[in-house]
Amino acid sequence: MHRTNATLLHTFLGKHTGELVRRGLVKRSDGERIHAVIWFCDLRGSTPLADSMPAEDFLVLLNKFFDCMAGAVIDHGGEVLRFIGDAVLAIFPTGESERVGGAVCHSESEACAAALVAAQDAKRRVETLNADLTTSGQQPIQFGIGVHLGNVMYGNIGVPERLEFTVIGSAANEAARIESLCKTLDQSILLSEEVARHYSGELQSLGYHTLRGVSAEQEIFTLPE
Repeated sequence: MHRTNATLLHTFLGKHTGELVRRGLVKRSDGERIHAVIWFCDLRGSTPLADSMPAEDFLVLLNKFFDCMAGAVIDHGGEVLRFIGDAVLAIFPTGESERVGGAVCHSESEACAAALVAAQDAKRRVETLNADLTTSGQQPIQFGIGVHLGNVMYGNIGVPERLEFTVIGSAANEAARIESLCKTLDQSILLSEEVARHYSGELQSLGYHTLRGVSAEQEIFTLPE
């Protein structure tokens, strides 16, 4: 029964978040402030896609998309926190977050590198999926990934009858705002200047842009082809 409960917690909440809940962090507002890379992705054009096929077929396609995105995050040491409709919210904690459920913690540079490797891997997986979709006469899918680094609250939110373990804060919101620029800038992967500051690999600047709800413009980067 213990093994079954642990497996269920890991499956529905994620390995590290499930472990925190198993240890007793089950009350509303249980949690802590952590420093992490926030990884947010979204399926582009999901509404017309859903309208163009039976609901059962769209569910299959959505799960294949999640295989590409969440699978890449998990394989590169991240923690998937939420599936929000056709979007995925994940984190790569830094070494300042050593209490995150026993998660693999990194320096800021290592966390940024892992998150961007995951983004590149996710892109390759979608390219393979799109080749299969095209071969079978289906429309290829498009996506956006936004990556940001900052402080967030990591814990339980909701009502006593229905809680969810997630991250909240301005850094999480900014990751989502950065992802929303992907369509505007015609890019599949975008990252903030904070991530760029801690990443040693080659990047391409796309100039300064205003994020909705953020007063100061930010320099936005992408990975070179």
